Formats: sequence, structure tokens, C-alpha cells
Amino acid sequence: MTSLGTGFDRVRSWLRAHPLAFDAGLAAAVLVCMIAGAFADPRSRHDALPAFGQEAPGLRSVVLMTLGAGALVFRRRNPLPVLVFTGAVSVAELLANDAVSPAAMSAVVALYTVASRTDRHTTWRVGLATMATLTVAAMISGPTPWYTQENLGIFAWTGMAGAAGDAVRSRRAFVDAIRERAERAERTREEEARRRVAEERLRIARDLHDVVAHHIALVNVQAGVASHVMDRRPDQAKEALAHVREASRSALNELRATVGLLRQSGDPTAPTEPAPGLALLDELVGTFRHAGLPVQVARGDAGARLPAAVDLAAYRIIQEALTNVRKHAGPGAKAEVSVVRVGPTVEVTVLDDGAGTGEPADGSGHGLLGMRERVTALGGTLTAAPRHGGGFRTQAILPVKARTGEDT
Repeated sequence: MTSLGTGFDRVRSWLRAHPLAFDAGLAAAVLVCMIAGAFADPRSRHDALPAFGQEAPGLRSVVLMTLGAGALVFRRRNPLPVLVFTGAVSVAELLANDAVSPAAMSAVVALYTVASRTDRHTTWRVGLATMATLTVAAMISGPTPWYTQENLGIFAWTGMAGAAGDAVRSRRAFVDAIRERAERAERTREEEARRRVAEERLRIARDLHDVVAHHIALVNVQAGVASHVMDRRPDQAKEALAHVREASRSALNELRATVGLLRQSGDPTAPTEPAPGLALLDELVGTFRHAGLPVQVARGDAGARLPAAVDLAAYRIIQEALTNVRKHAGPGAKAEVSVVRVGPTVEVTVLDDGAGTGEPADGSGHGLLGMRERVTALGGTLTAAPRHGGGFRTQAILPVKARTGEDT
């Protein structure tokens, strides 16, 4: 079922990308239906169904039906002219034939196209005019009484075509409005997140500036005093150095308090370990495996040494992406991690096949925004989007040579 659904999606995507090919196929199908209908004799009353093979369309009828069907190839580009042309062909066939002709089928398709691609007011005006013209032409030219079901059938089919086209147009407009509203809400949410991050960074930068500027200025002044009186007045120099020590201690305490605001509750008070990198990837993956998430790792970087900033960014991206898989992919999900060196870049990809938890993401954190900012700061690109067929894909392309000039 999955392969069948995937094949159907591919065909539908191809037809959407090539609308002219779809319209050509539709025109051919309409022509076949009209020619097949021309062989039926609806006046046969000895059976419940019309008799086939007793009537044969003439050359004129075939030419008119071919012209009407061929015009449908251009129905998207010029819906109103195509409707006028197919309507004229249908009227000509109805007036010239001594039997009820199926040539009006092309006009029905053209009317549906007009209704689905114009406004409701135009649909009502054009639809009523088409219905009246074709029905009157069938009533005054047919060999049967004007009230027969064949004539009323033309009236019904044209009416249903207009109604169906208007319904499709209304649904398309409704879906577009919902999509636009969702995109606007997403943009607003991202802008609000960026604004809050910028405000917090500005506040922290202001605090750091105040701490550093004030205390370093005191240290500089007292150090200058100590240097000036060191030889002649040692006691005063010792007092100035004591002030230097006190100012530096206060600066360190205030810096520690400010940086502490950026730490999470589980972070160590004074981390002494070096920044993590891809050398610790197996340990990172092991923690997720122990938590119940199957993870497969593929390395194509041949253990090449990366710049410290790139190495840290790759590690953090994998960590955040696997965390998102664990939180949002749903039960039974599996993840794949690949690190590949491609020329002057390294590609980090995290895939999962989860169906999702059925609940929206929390939205209180900024994991994806943080990953994007980290990658952008190094001059790389990040893509994070659902996979075709289910699951999610996160890929970061990082330049091996960081902007700082550090290289392997």
C-alpha cells in the first residue's frame, strides 16, 4: 500500500507540474466518450438501455467533436474563449444532426473550468447562458419532442458542471485562506521568538558591559597607582593591589552570576571538560539508545579533524535533532545519523521514520532556531522539513573552513 500510495503521489505531482499533458489526456478521453456515444441510438425503446452500433457518426460530426475536444487542451489558459468555441461547436452539431449528439460534452467540461477559475457572478451569468443555448438548440433541432429526457439531460449536465466548478473554486479559496493564515501565524511566531532572543541578548550584553567596564576600569586605575608608588611607598602600593584584588573578585562574582542565567538547571556549576565534538558521537548515540530510540550511524568523514567550532556545531545539531526525534517522532520511531565529508563541506543528516505523536510541539524552546543560528554563524545552511512518505529530516551543510579562518 505504501509503494502504491507513493507512486500515486508521484504521478499526481508530475501532472501538477505538467498541466498541459493532463489537459491533453482529458481532451482525448472526452473525444473517445463522444465518439462512443455517437454510436448509440437513444430512440431504441425495446431495451432499457440504448442500442449501440445502429447509428454511426458522419464525417462532419467527427470533425466537430474533434475540434471541441481539441479546444479543451487550452482550457486553463483561456477558459472563456474555450467555452465559447466548444459551445458554438456543440450548437452547430446539434442543429446539423438529426439525432441527439454527444458533442455538448466538451462544452460541459469547458463550463466546469470557467466555474472553477472565475468568480461566482461570472459563473452564474455564463452558466445560465450556456445552459439555455445548448438546451434550446437541442429542443428545436432534435427528432424527438422537446420535453424528452435527452434534451433535459443536457440542461442537467451543464447545471451540474457549473455547480461542481463553483464548489471546487470555493474549496480551493478556503484551503488557500487557511494556508495563508497558517503561514502568517508561523512567521509571526518566528518573529516573536527572534525578538525575544534579541532582547535577551541585548540585556545580557548590557549587564556584561556594565560589569566589565566598571571593574576593569577600577583594576586599571589601582594597578597604575601601585606601579607608580611601588618603589617609594610600598605600603600604599600594597593597599592599591588589595583594591585590585577586591575589584577583580567582584567582577568574577558578577560575571558568574550573569553567566549563570544562561545555564540550565542540570548544567554543572563549573564545567571543566573540553567542548564536545564528533569524537564523542558514539557516546551521544549510546545515551539515546539506552533511552529506547534505535539509532544507526554512518560515518563518511574518515575521522577527519574538523575545526573546533564546526566540530561543536555538528555535535550539537545531532544532539538537538535526536532529542526532537525522541520527543516528537512517536512510538516505534527509528533514527539514522550520517556524517559525510563532501569537498570543502561536511554534511550532517538526521532522519527518522516516525509518524508523530499526534500532538503539536511544545514551542516554548528555540531548538530549531538555535540550530539555524549556529549553522548560519559558520556560513552553512540548515534544512529541516517532513520527509515524503513520513518522518522528518534535518540536514546541516557546514563549511570545513570556519569564518574565523580555522581549517583542518
